[in-house]
Amino acid sequence: AIAITEQPVSVSVPVGYSFTLRCRAEGRTPLQYQWFCQHQSECCQIPGATKQDLPITAEQTQLYTCRVNDLYRNAVFSDWVKVEVHQCVARGLPPRLWQGEPVVVLNPTEQRVEVGKPLQLQCAAMGVPAPSYQWYRNGNLLEQHKRKKLWITHAKVSDSGTYLCCASNSHGEHWTNAVDVHVERVREVVAGKQNSPRPSDVLSGKIALLVGNNCYQHHPNLMAPVRDVFELSRLLEQLGFQVVSLLD
Repeated sequence: AIAITEQPVSVSVPVGYSFTLRCRAEGRTPLQYQWFCQHQSECCQIPGATKQDLPITAEQTQLYTCRVNDLYRNAVFSDWVKVEVHQCVARGLPPRLWQGEPVVVLNPTEQRVEVGKPLQLQCAAMGVPAPSYQWYRNGNLLEQHKRKKLWITHAKVSDSGTYLCCASNSHGEHWTNAVDVHVERVREVVAGKQNSPRPSDVLSGKIALLVGNNCYQHHPNLMAPVRDVFELSRLLEQLGFQVVSLLD
């Protein structure tokens, strides 16, 4: 007979930040609340945390849940939520008037990997509630990549391009820096010696360099150049070009 009407929400905040986790429920009798936290593998009851709201000053990353019970000993637990605490956010530290909008604290870095090797890009953002993530390559949404870490087990040449990630929550969105990823074939090594490319291979090589500018000092940012670069890259690859795409 107990129904939780407001679940607590996950947050991602700097160390020392103060906020409140909320849980609301309805039942046929008066309800009692008890909060629990889990750090690593240990779960424990929080002494004195018996109200609907749990004030927290962020110190370390932990998981939280709230138990709600009535006078008939019925009990339900809220969703587990994560309080992610960033210990060092020098550049991304939010201003005093921060309202919880996403603030990127970790940007991905340029990668150069061999074909068949794993490719990993990583970003992180603070936000209340915790931001959701969406990765893009050459302006094209990557439907399967919605986490802070973008992981490709076996990289292909077609995975090359310009990557960036959007962190968003109910207060807005923030984009990471755009970075270039180069996935390259390695020349075969035979008997300890590297094979030299044949002259015909060098002469027939077609390389296209595409640069899309969408950030201007005296003009609103544009998104069309990103899509244009992606479309041109796809067409040129079909014509046999090796394409290098750059953003801004």
